[in-house]
Amino acid sequence: MKENTPIRQQPTIVKYSNSERNGIEATTIHRHAIGYILQGKRYIYYGDTRHEIPRGSVYYLRPGTHQVEDIPESGKPFEQIVFFYDTFQINRILNHLSINYMFGVQDDHSCENCRNRTEVSYPAWGVLRHFFDSVNYYHNENVFGQDEAAENIKMTELVYIILTNEQCCLKRSIASNMDPSLAIFEQIIQNNIFNDVTIEELARLCNRSLTSFKKEFKKHYNEPPHKWFVRQRLMHASLQLISTQKSVAEIGNECNFPNTSHFIKLFKKEYKFTPVAYRNKHPKVPAE
Repeated sequence: MKENTPIRQQPTIVKYSNSERNGIEATTIHRHAIGYILQGKRYIYYGDTRHEIPRGSVYYLRPGTHQVEDIPESGKPFEQIVFFYDTFQINRILNHLSINYMFGVQDDHSCENCRNRTEVSYPAWGVLRHFFDSVNYYHNENVFGQDEAAENIKMTELVYIILTNEQCCLKRSIASNMDPSLAIFEQIIQNNIFNDVTIEELARLCNRSLTSFKKEFKKHYNEPPHKWFVRQRLMHASLQLISTQKSVAEIGNECNFPNTSHFIKLFKKEYKFTPVAYRNKHPKVPAE
């Protein structure tokens, strides 16, 4: 899933179809994404953890780089519908629901399935399945290509359906977008994961004092900045070792570890294996 088109003022609704199993691929998205699996299933990888999103499930991904694998099943292509949006767009929708319809937007959902997770997923229920059936029909009839307003209407409907289900794990991800300043904070962090930038520079980019930046970062990401950045880079390195033939030095440089020896030391501390041993332990993702 790659978002290569310019950001529009309306949320962008895209349908993806893939008949081949291409293995693990790195995909970078610059906006938030809510997807629904029409056919097949999707795997999302984080280090040694693989999260499965089966057919008929809805999921959320933050902006950033994710390692995914799309699996066609039963001779049919993998298909999904994805809504892309930025925080300012979703904030406008949330305020519209609150002001015009007196709809109370609350960030009150939390459970073990979604707490501290970069991605969350949830089985679609009847109303949500019918909603995506209508979106699929709209897409097949090229309604969105003819009228951008239709995208905004459907996005508003999707937000309302999710927020009215108290058990849905996507509720918290959407409701947290009530604060537009958080979008800027998140975007700066995501844009600099692989850059050689200091914590002081990040604080300045986020227009915060160093103390305030560290406090907000830990509150949002549940770890101190340095530890989180190293973990994200090592996680990306681990997936590059599995999904590419790049050398250890190449992967280290790509993940902002120019000193290969230091990279190996950090990797072993995190994963209990050297990069070469880790690659040999995971020669490939097993076919199903």
